[in-house]
Amino acid sequence: MTERKPIESWLTDMDGVLMHEGVPVPGADAFIKKLRASGKPFLVLTNNSIYTARDLHARLNRIGLEVPVENIWTSALATASFLESQHPGGTAYVIGEAGLTTALHDAGYVMTDLDPDFVILGETRTYSFEALTKAIRLIESGARFICTNPDNTGPSPQGPLPATGSVAALITKATGKEPYFVGKPNPLMMRTGLNVIGAHSESSAMIGDRMDTDILAGLEAGMQTFLVLTGLTSAGDVERFPYRPTKVVDSIADIVDLV
Repeated sequence: MTERKPIESWLTDMDGVLMHEGVPVPGADAFIKKLRASGKPFLVLTNNSIYTARDLHARLNRIGLEVPVENIWTSALATASFLESQHPGGTAYVIGEAGLTTALHDAGYVMTDLDPDFVILGETRTYSFEALTKAIRLIESGARFICTNPDNTGPSPQGPLPATGSVAALITKATGKEPYFVGKPNPLMMRTGLNVIGAHSESSAMIGDRMDTDILAGLEAGMQTFLVLTGLTSAGDVERFPYRPTKVVDSIADIVDLV
């Protein structure tokens, strides 16, 4: 078996790895500090498209995790990067929050409900029946369907919330059109992220708390993968999947010495 190259760059999920329900996971601060001191390229990733990188920088900073804006990569940024490369200067009807609309605006996209090139669905806490109806009609009229991420539910202190994947299923049921999902587990999000920091997959690692998104995306992008047990996956869950992470650890604290 070919020996893996030393890890020179790190990608890590945010919720369930660095923080859990707004509280930093023990060891997260030490991990971020050691990464920054090492000078190694790194990115904190999230499938959540609600917030801009600047918003997330501020939220992390409030709980003591100092992550520069340029080291944050969201599914909204990945979606904007994808569309800019595929169809520069396009138009889109967007259901989502500032994280998504800001990224698309910065990529040169115009938001419109008049014959748009794309319908783009992202995360929001206020899905509107009127907006969904408009999206369905625009897709039936020929707009191409893009989603920031496939997560069916998102976390909240009260329990799971319906997320982009669930709402996308509703639109697909109504139109017969499947969306293209940009976020994890699509390795496209990982590869565009690696390009942003000038890293290579064969010398990079992905840390996550979900087998079906984080670990799968890292595996398909050709990276080493570390599953932490501080989020949605337990050690027993790993056996249910036909693939495995490179290593399973209790938490991000167990990875600090590897940086």
